[in-house]
Amino acid sequence: MRAAMVGGTAYAVGKHSQRAGDREEDQEVRLEQLEAQQYAQAPVTAPPGGGPTDIAEKLTQLKALQDQGVLTPEEFAAAKAKLLGT
Repeated sequence: MRAAMVGGTAYAVGKHSQRAGDREEDQEVRLEQLEAQQYAQAPVTAPPGGGPTDIAEKLTQLKALQDQGVLTPEEFAAAKAKLLGT
């Protein structure tokens, strides 16, 4: 009888440990997925330099966005003012 009791207790402790390990593994998988999402959404930075041609290119891009209907005239004006520093 005592052996059955000890064996049952050992089985219960083993199952509890296994569930805890499974939870940790699930948590690791979720963390890896979140890190992958953040990496995929990382903004692309512009190369240093920023000469006059960069401003002209950016203005051209902004105008193209306005022409496509992505930017309103007000948004275009605000972005242009910010870009030109006025």
